[in-house]
Amino acid sequence: MRLPTTSLLALLPLLSGVLAASDVVDLTADNFQNEVAGCGHCKNLAPQYEEAATTLKEKGIKLAKVDCTENQDLCGEYDVQGYPTLKVFRNGVPTDYSGPRKAEGIVSYMNKQQLPAVSDVTPGNHDDFTKTDKVVVIAYGDAKHPVPESFAKYANSARDQFVFGQVVGDNLPKLPGNPKLPAIVLYKSFDEGHNVLEHKNIKKITEEDLGDFVAANSVPLFAELGPDNFATYAESGKKLALLFADPADAEPREKIIEGLKDTARELRDKVNFVWIDGVKFGEYGKQLGVATDKLPAFAVQDLTEMLKYVQSGDATVDSIKKHVAGVISGDIKPTVKSEPVPESQDGPVYKLVANSWEDLFGDKEKDVFVEFYAPWCGHCQRLAPIWESLGEKYKPDNVVIAQMDATENDIPAEAPFKVQGFPTLKFKPAGSDEFLDYNGDRSLESLTEFVESNRKSAASNTSASDAAAEEDDDELPAATEEDDEVAHDEL
Repeated sequence: MRLPTTSLLALLPLLSGVLAASDVVDLTADNFQNEVAGCGHCKNLAPQYEEAATTLKEKGIKLAKVDCTENQDLCGEYDVQGYPTLKVFRNGVPTDYSGPRKAEGIVSYMNKQQLPAVSDVTPGNHDDFTKTDKVVVIAYGDAKHPVPESFAKYANSARDQFVFGQVVGDNLPKLPGNPKLPAIVLYKSFDEGHNVLEHKNIKKITEEDLGDFVAANSVPLFAELGPDNFATYAESGKKLALLFADPADAEPREKIIEGLKDTARELRDKVNFVWIDGVKFGEYGKQLGVATDKLPAFAVQDLTEMLKYVQSGDATVDSIKKHVAGVISGDIKPTVKSEPVPESQDGPVYKLVANSWEDLFGDKEKDVFVEFYAPWCGHCQRLAPIWESLGEKYKPDNVVIAQMDATENDIPAEAPFKVQGFPTLKFKPAGSDEFLDYNGDRSLESLTEFVESNRKSAASNTSASDAAAEEDDDELPAATEEDDEVAHDEL
């Protein structure tokens, strides 16, 4: 069955404002077109989109594009907010496109859209169907051994990612390994070419079991990691074994990959092995703590727990095997990136680094209010003088106002939280192991009120600013009841 001509992939590039690193471009009638045309993501997508359109045209699938600078009402009707936005129309009903943005990925995604969730496959077209996409999952059964109902349910939920089919009847094609019916086989265009599902009782297999089987076998043993497939690995829940290599120096990379394939196969239910361009994505390596100036280099990353295990020394087949085994067994502890511990803490704000975490939070007699920031974060930059003033207000005192550069220091694994954005403000009361979130406005008054409402320690000394305030109070005449009422009304 082919999609009706109303089904199309629409490219809707609209840019209502162009955001640079440090300033916002003001759009006018004179510069609007030029600024919009400068959308980098749209330019990168355009040739891939054109190539996919040519391929899909032969299959009756149309790709179209809309210039939102000329058709603002139309784009508004479909709630276009991202740039570019891609939507799939099936029988006139739009859904968001969630596939890759390379030509091959667009073609694969749209081919799946024209198929039912589960295609009925015959012995005559079976071999061709197994090559429909990079990953094709087929269930086999007959009258006595029906295909489990969970197969169709899982296929419907995963139809955008994979191609599904079923062969039912007495005349079945020869199956790899000659499994008993019902049987489920995953065919793929890489590695060993197929995987047969092994299960105690396939008749009662669950959607979750099917998902685990497909997830474990639908990625190559040792693929190249890039923007197009990163989400696949991130969503797998498995640790990621990263070989950083120079793409121009293929021999050492391929030698390591070949030497690790058996290990990758043995551990595929726990670890995904990939190699990554250590030159192009060197900054990513540096964020992990990998020395990308000396390639190849290796690290294991746990994207679920936000931990990393960086291998020191040369990356060889033997050293990588030993490192991965140590990570899995727990013998190798997570790598913690830290700036040097400051020699002194004379300023109003305590400079927290990863290696001084226990020194600060291990002191149960003090309240701690800490800001996790990034130097490039505009909100953090605006908060900086206010945070400094807050530090001055509470120094010396039993309340410590601290800050950590979260781009140069890791949050230790034992911390009961992860930093997801900047700035993140956390308050740990004295004598407690709990970290309280601060979500109020970032004025000095509000921050002070929050501290006073949550602190558990008693003030040890009077700060210079409070002392000055007390001296000023001594010079004022005593307030009358009328004065108190006026002051209260003005608050």
